[in-house]
Amino acid sequence: NKTWYIKTTIVSTVEELQFQLTPVQINRILRANEQSVKIPEFDGKNLNPVLKFESNQLPANSPNEDRRSAATCLQTKGMLFGVFDGHAGYACAQAVSERLFYYISVALMSQKNLEEIEFAMEHMKPVLPILQWYKPTNDYIYRKSASLYLDHLRVFWQELIDHDNAEGMSTGDSLAYAFKRLDSDISLEAQVPLDSDIMRNMAIQVAFAGSTACVAHVDNIDLHVANSGDCRAILGVQEEDGSWSSLPLTHDHNALNPSELARVRSEHPKSEENTVVTGDRLLGLLMPLRAFGDVCFKWSKELQQSILENGFDLETLDIYHYAPPNYLTPPYLNVDPELTYHKLRPQDKFLILATDGLWDMLSNDEAVRLVAEHLTGIHLEEPVAASERQVKLGQMHSLLLKRRARAVPSHDPNVATHLIRHSIGTNEYGEIEQVQLSAMMSLPEDLTRMYRDDITVTVVYFNSDLIKAHYKENNLRFL
Repeated sequence: NKTWYIKTTIVSTVEELQFQLTPVQINRILRANEQSVKIPEFDGKNLNPVLKFESNQLPANSPNEDRRSAATCLQTKGMLFGVFDGHAGYACAQAVSERLFYYISVALMSQKNLEEIEFAMEHMKPVLPILQWYKPTNDYIYRKSASLYLDHLRVFWQELIDHDNAEGMSTGDSLAYAFKRLDSDISLEAQVPLDSDIMRNMAIQVAFAGSTACVAHVDNIDLHVANSGDCRAILGVQEEDGSWSSLPLTHDHNALNPSELARVRSEHPKSEENTVVTGDRLLGLLMPLRAFGDVCFKWSKELQQSILENGFDLETLDIYHYAPPNYLTPPYLNVDPELTYHKLRPQDKFLILATDGLWDMLSNDEAVRLVAEHLTGIHLEEPVAASERQVKLGQMHSLLLKRRARAVPSHDPNVATHLIRHSIGTNEYGEIEQVQLSAMMSLPEDLTRMYRDDITVTVVYFNSDLIKAHYKENNLRFL
């Protein structure tokens, strides 16, 4: 298959260049960005259906363009998890990973809570914290932009107060509104005068870069997912007979999704039907068909020209502005998230959130199988296929190699690392090969991106006993 061909090509390329990493070096690189957090069952207000989460990243770009976030909403109920896949640089993904959860949390708040926060700000009193972040040790934030971000967040909650909605928005509405409002603020910040050149330059970088986003909100048995772009959220489900299956909670927003392709084409004149998406890319340039930022696909040509000719050194800012061909009826891109609601059941064991770097290498079912094997310690044998029953003796060796691969214990305590290792280091039998793994990780920076993308993975484990108890307590049935 395509993935196997790519991996074997890399192996031969690296062998020719005579690069080789030791197992110790491989582990050091793979585990550099690991995160593992156990969640208390009771947070002082509510029982939490999340047992723990594990996360990791493996960059291909230098610097890494992916970002990830996890936090507990302190003024409302629930936890937030997100993965963000940046493009044209990391600036937009970084900003979205810092800001989006605040917008969601504020949108979820009641009128009373919002008024209390505004009163504290108005009278320069301490403001109750909105989020409890779970930051990886090597994470960082744009501290120089904190005041700008807070100012615009405050405008947002002031407008919500004016809406006079006593109970706040529903979770789905909050997610959708927050996505769209943050994207609007990113666009606005690049257009208005700012206090310093640093903030002004940063706002331009964020707006002209882009980022997809996949966010999950978990509150008791209610799981909401908002997705813009081609990251994915996949549930791992274990049935009563012990079998496992994957349940996708998102659809990829790219040209390989027929309904998404039809949506984009329907938003422009018939005369542009053959130019809106060419070569499976928006205007021949952009793979995801929904994203934050990317104002070069949203603003008019005139607006782009007036902003970029206003004294910016585009080369220093690492902004490569281009006029997309056939740019006739903008906007061509939006961030409107696709929303999915799922009521958690005892058989829903874990949630995988990952950027497309993982899904380029693994199918949904393969990812769930790997996590299930890691979770249970039981390597899941596929039934013997009819073709396998008829194999000749000479073919048996290949079949045994395939079987043997499933008996190898996991190298990694962290399941996200386990997924990343298998996504880049397995051979055609599903077996980890050190030569291939070394090859995939030994490519020079300028070549790595030709063969794989940045990979970010977060796996959230659910408390099945707590979920089951909720159903019994409320006399609910689960399927």
